[in-house]
Amino acid sequence: MAASMYPDYPPALTPEQQEHLVTSLKDWSIAHGLAVRPSPAFATDHTGVLATTAPVTLFPSPFPRRCFEEALAIQTAYNELYSAIARDEPWLKGIVEELVEVDDFIAKLWDIHLAVKKEGYAQDLSLGLFRSDYMIHFDPAAPDSKPEIKQVEFNTIASSFGGLSARVSALHKYLYGGPAHCLPSGINQNSFPPNSSLSSLAAGLAAAATAYGSPKSGSSRLAVLFLVQDVERNVFDQRLLEYELESKHGVCVYRLPFPRILTDTTLDPQTRALLYHPPQASSITVEITAVYFRAGYAPSEYTHPDAWLARHHLERSAAIKCPSVLTHLAGSKKIQQVLATPNSLHISSFLRDHAAAQRVQNTFTNIYPLDDSEAGLKAQELALDPESAKRYVLKPQREGGGNNTYRTAIPPFLRDKVPREKWKGYILMELINPPPLSNSILRNGKIETGGIICELGVFGVCLWRNPTGEDRRGEVLKNSEAGYLLRTKGRESEEGGVAAGFGSMDSVVLVDV
Repeated sequence: MAASMYPDYPPALTPEQQEHLVTSLKDWSIAHGLAVRPSPAFATDHTGVLATTAPVTLFPSPFPRRCFEEALAIQTAYNELYSAIARDEPWLKGIVEELVEVDDFIAKLWDIHLAVKKEGYAQDLSLGLFRSDYMIHFDPAAPDSKPEIKQVEFNTIASSFGGLSARVSALHKYLYGGPAHCLPSGINQNSFPPNSSLSSLAAGLAAAATAYGSPKSGSSRLAVLFLVQDVERNVFDQRLLEYELESKHGVCVYRLPFPRILTDTTLDPQTRALLYHPPQASSITVEITAVYFRAGYAPSEYTHPDAWLARHHLERSAAIKCPSVLTHLAGSKKIQQVLATPNSLHISSFLRDHAAAQRVQNTFTNIYPLDDSEAGLKAQELALDPESAKRYVLKPQREGGGNNTYRTAIPPFLRDKVPREKWKGYILMELINPPPLSNSILRNGKIETGGIICELGVFGVCLWRNPTGEDRRGEVLKNSEAGYLLRTKGRESEEGGVAAGFGSMDSVVLVDV
């Protein structure tokens, strides 16, 4: 473990200071929508009227300025890389077909693409609201090494907390803007970077709505559709994007629970325009310009008998998908592993700018397949040895928290719970070594203080046109970095998902290391 870069952070508080700070934090959070629905373990809410402060740190966490700036600077290269992968169906096919034999979820997504491809896609535009997640890494073999960012994963679907993360940045700047809560020497208002996540992600959705153009059906009403989970605790994060779209861009938004896709939508028989029939206003029909997926990323959401038919229904529509099935598949962990292969030519084939390709390559840690290749067989030895397994995390092809297996739990997991023929559906990733930090987290009204680990997520917006006819490369229409998210968890916690109950919201205070 690297030595702490910030041994005197955060500053000590008297009981009176902490009480005042926590009261101010709770009031500001609720007043500004930094909230979630309470978990059943915290409060019973049969009427759906309760909200509580989202899990959040009392202090912003120190983050090396150079690393933060690099993470933001390379986001447009990452956007370009993953949009190029989603546009290159033959390359993607070669990767995905290795997984369809061992992963039913991936197989069914690929089947949807093949079915729509055979019929002919009704929409050649795709939108990505991406998030690339990093940790600060110190080389454990070199105690004097400089901090650098290493990628944890790249998210292409349901990249959440764009709304709340901007609120956390504003919260911490508010709390420490006055004399009552002074931060350590050298940290001031200029140490708080701006965070455009809310406005930038909304602008990306608005750009898709504009690019869709005029109605393709008889309806004169256009709107963006948020596809959501049937029971959603993180509703306010989504609502903030909705309100930003409506107030700043004049774009109407409707929310559709995943199980109601076939109940509340139809397709125009001529154009395949996606038509939404609001159950609360049955006399109107709304044509959907873009579908923003905040649901549909996990197998557990496809237990309804018509769930896969519903996903196919959306994919064959003329609405712009965020993401399309191909973009969803591009976010598979196997793709990350292939890109991270040492001396690989894959990245340079997608990114023409050599310098940008090298900067992306520098963010990778060691990632191995668990197949029968030479590298895969070596990885199997590492994963099955309890001693070497301590340095790794085992990942399936899934989004969201709670899916990974860590360290000494890996050997028994592979031996006892995963059939040998399905091992190639996993990747083995070398653990990142972040510096020790301390902070306090407010969760469900209680303060937890101790060692923490921070994970920086950088959002990106990319709108592109897919290849059609003689055009084999497609075209990127919009590509921008879109703010950031900082998630913090207790050092003893393996997972960091806030919505999954592991992490908390945080913000960055920049320091020079």
